[in-house]
Amino acid sequence: MIRPIKVLFFLAVAIAILVVMEFPFTPVGTGNLEELRADHSKPHIASVDHAKLAALQGTFERPQDVTRTCISCHTERHHEVMASNHWNWDREAYIPGRGITEVGKKNLINNFCIGIGGSETSCTKCHAGYGWTDTGFDFEVEENIDCLICHDQSDTYVKASGGAGYPMATVDLGVAARSVGVPEKDNCGACHFYSGGGNNVKHGDLEEALLTSGQDVDVHMGYDGTDMNCTACHVTDKHQISGKLYSVSSMNRDRVTCDQCHTSEPHAKNILNEHTLKVACQTCHIPVYAKVNATKTSWDWSKAGRLKDGEPFHEEDEDGNHTYLSIKGEFTWEKNLEPEYTWFNGTADHYFLGDVIDPMEVVKMNTLYGDYADPDAKIIPVKIHRAKQIFDCENNMIIQPKLFAEKKGEGGYWQDFDWDIAAKLGMEHVGAPYSGNFCFVETEMYWPVNHMVSKADEAVSCEECHTPDNGRLANLTDFYMPGRDSHASVEFMGRTILILSIIGVLVHMSVRLFAWARDRRES
Repeated sequence: MIRPIKVLFFLAVAIAILVVMEFPFTPVGTGNLEELRADHSKPHIASVDHAKLAALQGTFERPQDVTRTCISCHTERHHEVMASNHWNWDREAYIPGRGITEVGKKNLINNFCIGIGGSETSCTKCHAGYGWTDTGFDFEVEENIDCLICHDQSDTYVKASGGAGYPMATVDLGVAARSVGVPEKDNCGACHFYSGGGNNVKHGDLEEALLTSGQDVDVHMGYDGTDMNCTACHVTDKHQISGKLYSVSSMNRDRVTCDQCHTSEPHAKNILNEHTLKVACQTCHIPVYAKVNATKTSWDWSKAGRLKDGEPFHEEDEDGNHTYLSIKGEFTWEKNLEPEYTWFNGTADHYFLGDVIDPMEVVKMNTLYGDYADPDAKIIPVKIHRAKQIFDCENNMIIQPKLFAEKKGEGGYWQDFDWDIAAKLGMEHVGAPYSGNFCFVETEMYWPVNHMVSKADEAVSCEECHTPDNGRLANLTDFYMPGRDSHASVEFMGRTILILSIIGVLVHMSVRLFAWARDRRES
């Protein structure tokens, strides 16, 4: 005879087995994290003390003299640099519908400072070289490579504003040269933190706070954690740096992914590991970005040009962010932002100089490809920067205006505040037509969010996505998500199965209890 208590016991055991089978608590990733922390916490020990090298003693008159000295020992390194994206500012890529083409800052337009054409002297402050002032820059001149921008460890090497990549005149080149070592966060940040004209303007997840913040801002780079450098993830081989910025990249290769370190099964629960098939790690582990300083989320160029007493002016918010600049227009800044989300398979298209637009629609300055049916696509978090920028309203092309000029009268918008002249000179510079009529059009640009990773216990909760009430993924409607979406027939079938299962259990238990009672009476 089987007692009721035994029936309940075996039922509980069966349920427990099913739960363990569905959600096994295996030690996946747990020990690996400690190994990763230990490995990345090891300080780099230089094998050469450059401060003691005879060739680096004394003073240097020109930065090119430093480069020549570097090459005299590091005899082949300059060839590696000259084959890199940081030097060429373009790369060969295949883009669906375009074929094989050159893609990079040389020929792409963005919706921040628009593009480098006609303003090279200003924009190339972040070029890994010296003297790029116009389209005649010779990329084969090895002495114009800037070794110090990536390798200076004296914290004294600063590029001059509007200096075509040259350092400020006050920089002691000898001090910088004798300090060189492997790149640190501040070397990379010198350009990547301040792109777009200021700290955290473009990316939203890359800014100077990462130099001094703890794990509450980024678990990888936090000083109180692993304190990782950029090159820990962006692994470099012969000056070819892995990882891609998809504002200027198109192909799914040389990417940096989380599973390089964390594997494709980093969680203890299989249900979470299954999510990684369609959900990028960043989607859950970067619940907010721009955690310390605000990032620019909109830019209206059509408002530029207002003057006070004939002079340009600016306005700021309470945090010191420019909300208006005569030379650039009106801005919106936000911080502690929830990302927006999109599908992404690693490939992208871009707005190229000369592409024809439909001014009645929002122009996408880059398009991240992917959807639910794409086997390579995952949901990723993005910052979408929205702008209003100048275009040729007869030729329907985004205009590359000449923005920078050293003094008034040279046609640069930032000096003369004349859109027509700036448009004419800029389009001439890049070899594109200009009708003489300009308007402004709304644009969008997508910036994948990959940094400012939060602690595991601060990750996005299940309920933030699996909810019918405006969850994080409400805009992605090309797939069925439990808890968010409802389908009458599916819901009816599910409820029916559940009810029948309960009835079956109760009927079975009733039969067993009846049989037990009958046997007891007969005995």
